[in-house]
Amino acid sequence: MRGYRRQPIDEAKERRMLAGVELGGTKCICTWGTGQDDVRGQEVIATGPPAATLAAIARVLAGWDFRALGIASFGPLELDRASPDFGTILATPKSLWRGTSLLPLAKDMPCIIDTDVNGAALAEGRWGAAQGLHSWAYITVGTGVGVGSVSGGRILRGAGHSEAGHQRIPKLAGDRFGGTCMFHGDCVEGLASGPALAARTGREAALLPSDHPAWNHGAHAIAMLCHNLLLTTLPERIMIGGGVTNGQPQLLAMVRDHLANSLADYGNRGPVDQLVVPPALGARAGWLGPLALAATIIDEPGQRRSLQK
Repeated sequence: MRGYRRQPIDEAKERRMLAGVELGGTKCICTWGTGQDDVRGQEVIATGPPAATLAAIARVLAGWDFRALGIASFGPLELDRASPDFGTILATPKSLWRGTSLLPLAKDMPCIIDTDVNGAALAEGRWGAAQGLHSWAYITVGTGVGVGSVSGGRILRGAGHSEAGHQRIPKLAGDRFGGTCMFHGDCVEGLASGPALAARTGREAALLPSDHPAWNHGAHAIAMLCHNLLLTTLPERIMIGGGVTNGQPQLLAMVRDHLANSLADYGNRGPVDQLVVPPALGARAGWLGPLALAATIIDEPGQRRSLQK
């Protein structure tokens, strides 16, 4: 019987070992590997009280050998390194997590912290539907509406991170629904998120038939968001994913129809079926996002440092 011959270690790949943490409202996914085709380990942790959840994540990370860490979290987040609250979750509806710092997960490891949707956007650029592009946007429609915008290959950053899902937009004529956003009422999130559709209809979004009128209202709100993005952050492509869109192919078609009517060929951006597409990575974009964030540290030597102060 021939003995097992151990495969040689790919030293170049070992030098690119990454860890990622996707911090979500119901679960956290910790992933270890170099990318979508090389995942060495993955652990799912239920999101509970902050101290217990972060301790469980830290125990998982302690068992892995890696060169850089990416953390992609629900927000809003303080991402200004000059702020004393850098790395802290701010005024989230998840009240227990307000004021929670994510920096203890980094310890002395080179680390990048960003929003979950920004991480997903980077993942689509590295491995998905935005490969080869210079600018793109990723919209996730779930319990909220988030937008990750990339310009020149980098996450768009200014006074803070993008909160484009809270844009105020025109509603369909005759729509008297007040929206569900606790801050803005009928912003995009208040009109198109899962909770918004449930409040409008009295039924969970996943239980609505494909021809229910509520989908048209949600699609119109998302299309108005796309209209604004196309004329401001100038994405070459917009990907729309998230739990509300899963299993609802009619929604994307409705968004495209509303967007085409709204743009009215202004700006000569081309066919809307090429401008607005589903994410190539599907649900994987969420947990691949933190790995994409971590990979930027390896790609760009100037970022090889812990983001702790």
